[in-house]
Amino acid sequence: MADEQTQDQVKAEEPPPFPGPFEIAILPLQNTTLFPETVVPLAVGRDRSVRAVESALSTEEKLIGCITTKTENVTGDEAKFEDLYKIGTIVNIKRMMRNDGIMQLIVQGMDRFEILEWIEDQPYIKAKIQVLPDLRRIDEGEIEALKRNIQTLIQQALALLPNVPPEVRMAVMTQTDPVQIAYFLASVLDLGVETEQKMLDSSTVDGLLSLTHAALSRELEIMQIRSKIATEAQTEMDKSQRDYVLRQQMKAIQKELGEDESGERAEASQLRERLETADLPEEVRKEANRELKRMEALPQSAPDFHVIRTYLEYILDLPWNKASEEKLDLNEAQKILDEDHYGLEDIKERILESLAVVKLRPDSKSPILLFVGPPGVGKTSLGRSIARSLGREFERLSLGGMRDEAELRGHRRTYIGAMPGRIIQALRRVGVNNPVMMLDEVDKLGNDFRGDPASALLEILDPAQNNTFRDNYLDLPFDLSKVFFIATANQLGPIPMPLRDRMEIIQLAGYSDREKLNIAKQYLIARQIKENGLTEDQLTITDAAVNLLTSRYTREAGVRQLERSIGNLARKVALKVAQGSTDKAIVDAADVKEYLGPARYHPEEARKELPAGVATGMAWTEMGGEVLFIEATLLPGGSGLTLTGQLGDVMKESAQAARSYLWAHAADFGIDPNLIKQNGIHLHVPAGAIPKDGPSAGVTMASAMASLYTGRKVRTDTAMTGEITLSGQVFPVGGIKEKVLAAHRAGIRRIILPAQNESDTEEIPEDVRAELEIIPAKLVSDVLNAGLETEVTERPLPGGFVPSAEPSNDGSADRLIAQKAE
Repeated sequence: MADEQTQDQVKAEEPPPFPGPFEIAILPLQNTTLFPETVVPLAVGRDRSVRAVESALSTEEKLIGCITTKTENVTGDEAKFEDLYKIGTIVNIKRMMRNDGIMQLIVQGMDRFEILEWIEDQPYIKAKIQVLPDLRRIDEGEIEALKRNIQTLIQQALALLPNVPPEVRMAVMTQTDPVQIAYFLASVLDLGVETEQKMLDSSTVDGLLSLTHAALSRELEIMQIRSKIATEAQTEMDKSQRDYVLRQQMKAIQKELGEDESGERAEASQLRERLETADLPEEVRKEANRELKRMEALPQSAPDFHVIRTYLEYILDLPWNKASEEKLDLNEAQKILDEDHYGLEDIKERILESLAVVKLRPDSKSPILLFVGPPGVGKTSLGRSIARSLGREFERLSLGGMRDEAELRGHRRTYIGAMPGRIIQALRRVGVNNPVMMLDEVDKLGNDFRGDPASALLEILDPAQNNTFRDNYLDLPFDLSKVFFIATANQLGPIPMPLRDRMEIIQLAGYSDREKLNIAKQYLIARQIKENGLTEDQLTITDAAVNLLTSRYTREAGVRQLERSIGNLARKVALKVAQGSTDKAIVDAADVKEYLGPARYHPEEARKELPAGVATGMAWTEMGGEVLFIEATLLPGGSGLTLTGQLGDVMKESAQAARSYLWAHAADFGIDPNLIKQNGIHLHVPAGAIPKDGPSAGVTMASAMASLYTGRKVRTDTAMTGEITLSGQVFPVGGIKEKVLAAHRAGIRRIILPAQNESDTEEIPEDVRAELEIIPAKLVSDVLNAGLETEVTERPLPGGFVPSAEPSNDGSADRLIAQKAE
């Protein structure tokens, strides 16, 4: 022992082979730490690293410094000085081979070094380094104790790893130098970059061995846990096999004794009794008998036993031939629909038509309806009312976000934990085969690698196919033709055309302010008073307050936010009542701000003054209609058309079509073509932060440009919508009811619509239609005749061309407008 210490002391006192600082190429390593006196293979392929190796190979010593990167996601070429540790290992390149552009190196660690100064990072990293002295020994007793403990842990680890090569075992067990033992273990075990770097940074043998002992203890504990888990799994497997053999032997013994009424026999007998009394189609009964025979031949411990039992229970629970008795009293159904919903006359009429058909022909197929409308207009609640009016069970399935086709069709029984689809599960819950089944949010279906649920609905919602619907789990035909399917959606666009074609589409437009007032008075206020623990003697909300809530505290086509605001008022009053107040609360328009704070919305109102170049348009949104003002201005000396306001491609094309039409027909409208040719135009559609698209703003853009070029203002009491063509025709657009209601709320009293949309005005409430002048337009000239004032009030450009009041030809818009004014 003394001789070993003397040799170590002499070795420590020897000067290092690299006495002073020197420059060397640096090779960054990722997730790898090299240690002295270890031989390691390396693969080098990145450009900067290859240049560093080539630089080292060009020297006689073939030395290169290896340093580990601090973070895992930093590669050698991307590594900066701050990404590298300060202490690394000088290695000697023993061998180098190239394979497909990759350098295969065999390197041997020599000495630890410390970075004194970074010199450059291109074409490769170069640094000035100082070789560190050998590790110091502080406490020989502690070193010897740690060394023996490490050797003991190594023996325990080798006992848990029977596949370790003999040469590795021999190299570990015969090594006497504690430093080399530590470095060898660090190089063969995956201790993590941080732990390995701490071992390399250690300047004393005591600290190095302490880190090695802690890391090896942790690794040994992990190996012991893994060995325990493997042993327990093997034991459990052996126990299952033993139980199976014993059960088979018990089964044979019971058979010899005549005692074959075991647990599984009792279950099979119960299922057979249910099967004999169940009202099943012949094909279903035949399949159930076949599966029951398979089940009777299996032991209860067999996995297929429970799979078959669950399958048979589903078959027996399904209402193959069980239907609920329908109400065929049309007057009662009309009364129920009127009680639950205000308005919606078209939908109520459609439901009564279906009832009439069922009454006249009981074997008719149930209709498949699609309610399309903005949120809060009562699509889902309408389904419940339909079920109540028909006397049927009601079941609702939410399809929003569904991405897996198997959720509708079910999983095949070959999968573990297989279940029927949600359609079959819903029928099992309601217990009848003719419920009203609502498929909510059908426009929000998704699809991914698991299939497309919308494609699965093609069969479910097709009356010609769904009478033999096959769920993947059951694999038996189930008749869905008696189910009254109602799908709901906010938009038609996301619904695939084949699926849309299978349903009868019923549009639910938004409500007018007057309709919202009636709904609040008949339904919402009473419901919120009850839900918040109040009585009608404690709270009254006036019509003026409801109108204020509708216009200033909500922005929606339906009434969901309105009901929420009424509930907020009711809770404020409930707080006062709970605190002891006995006065009846009468909430008027002046009191709403005190309860709910300042108004949240300030809807667009008709502008009292519109300069030339500004026109009032109408837009459709999911929340209802909106009024928008399209503004145009000339750009003197500019060119082309500038569009702003987050416009979509279709809307941009409409603006280009409007400018081209006015340019091509400038003489007809008293416009100097040079005014268009020599000046650019900027078109802006507020609000700029909201994306907009669609062709319906075409006539509004044309009116704004014509107003700008002619100097005649657009009438402030007029709003317009419609698509235009290069030939000057006005094409129909959608969302007429919502757009007109929005214009009416804003104070507009003249509406210019495409002539083909004139029939859509019948959907507008009578009280609103009575206050409006609706002007049909077939051509752009019709729009300009009705929308632009006759007098020229502004010049298109300061000092520029002023359009004459007389037209340049007999067909000009100016003359038509003058005649209309007379």
